[in-house]
Amino acid sequence: MTVDTLLTVVPPDRVVTDPDLLRSYEHDEAEWAPHGAPLAVVRPTNTAEVQATVRYCVDHRVPLVTRGAGTGLSGGANATDGCVVLSTERMTDIVEIDTAERLAVVQPGVVNDDLRARSAKDGLWYPPDPASAPWSTIGGNVATNAGGLCCVKYGVTRDYVLGLEVVTGRGDVVRLGRRTAKSSAGYDLCGLMVGSEGTLGVLTEVTVRLRPLQPPQQTVAGYFDSIVDAGRAVSAVTAAGIVPSALELVDRHCLAAVDAWKNMGLSVDANVVLLGRTDAPGVAGDAEAEGMLECFRGAGASWADRSTTPEEAEALFQARRLAYPALERLGPLLTEDVCVPRDLVPEMLSRIEQAAARYDTQIANVAHAGDGNLHPLLITPTGDEEAKARAQRAFADIIEAAIELGGTVTGEHGVGLLKRDGLRDQLSGPVLEMHRAVKAALDPYGILNPGKVIG
Repeated sequence: MTVDTLLTVVPPDRVVTDPDLLRSYEHDEAEWAPHGAPLAVVRPTNTAEVQATVRYCVDHRVPLVTRGAGTGLSGGANATDGCVVLSTERMTDIVEIDTAERLAVVQPGVVNDDLRARSAKDGLWYPPDPASAPWSTIGGNVATNAGGLCCVKYGVTRDYVLGLEVVTGRGDVVRLGRRTAKSSAGYDLCGLMVGSEGTLGVLTEVTVRLRPLQPPQQTVAGYFDSIVDAGRAVSAVTAAGIVPSALELVDRHCLAAVDAWKNMGLSVDANVVLLGRTDAPGVAGDAEAEGMLECFRGAGASWADRSTTPEEAEALFQARRLAYPALERLGPLLTEDVCVPRDLVPEMLSRIEQAAARYDTQIANVAHAGDGNLHPLLITPTGDEEAKARAQRAFADIIEAAIELGGTVTGEHGVGLLKRDGLRDQLSGPVLEMHRAVKAALDPYGILNPGKVIG
């Protein structure tokens, strides 16, 4: 089959067929996930062009893979052989900021940080802030139910999506959700789309809730010799009833990689650093900051104190955000995204250490520690197939441990391709059948991102 018919249903300048250009759309940042060669890439600018593309794929039974910025870490946007990749890179309009209702309406290709910057001009704030916020798109964030640094207090993408415009697997355009403060009308089909990774529909517009601008924050830091002790500090913060606006873990491997790349003058004396923030006002903020420091010290921190300057605090959090691209320079990364109950963070960190030793695999650790979402990064030398095989076994063991501890295989990156086996282990047979029934109902021709999530 050729793309001649496709060129008649959308403007020709929206369609990419050059083999050299197509290669850049084959996969996301999950280096270990398989991918294929697409037939074409379509870069629509509006809902009508998306609908025309979906209907073309329905009529010709061509797989359709929707892609945002390609920053995913699970292979969720990876092409399959002969598919059409629908890239939202040209759907970048911020359609509306409603200051009275505190909401924004955007096209799916709007970059997270761009929405945050535009909202701030009106004294408003969009809280979900994945580490990829400078590059990732709102549509991609919705597709994976992305979290971020401040979700420990303010919630994840799902908590902010009010409404969606979606092109279904039949090629129909539907509006789901609401603009009102609440609604009990019918099933939550809007919520069903959040985290569905492009397998149930193609997003063309997103309505999100906004909050007043975040208050100024205080930052605290603690250095630990033991990563398990750092985990105990996290559990202690939770047990004390403190709800920080961020609580992040970064180990020395990450700090060293960032410093070698960006020359930020970061201290790598500690094995692990915990970074906490509070945005509570006045005396309450002072009490939360001191409470976190007490938890750090009680868990065995070798040093714990407040950040002395905003610049120092920002440098530490910037290092946290840069951890993945910095480590990526060292060799192929296999990225975990397990999430466990917060009182079991120390045990999960211990299991990760055991997996590293068992399989002789270097594992760097960053984490949204305050909500139990851990990102072990398994590093292997380029071209070392034996090391890669060991890392894959360690990856499987870490997922198994998270499930055993009552956790989940993915907190915010999505299932994609890399965690399909883990998802089948996590969910019961009847629940998997419910997933398959939903998929069949909303994608009756099986064209939407086939092979992802439930396979």
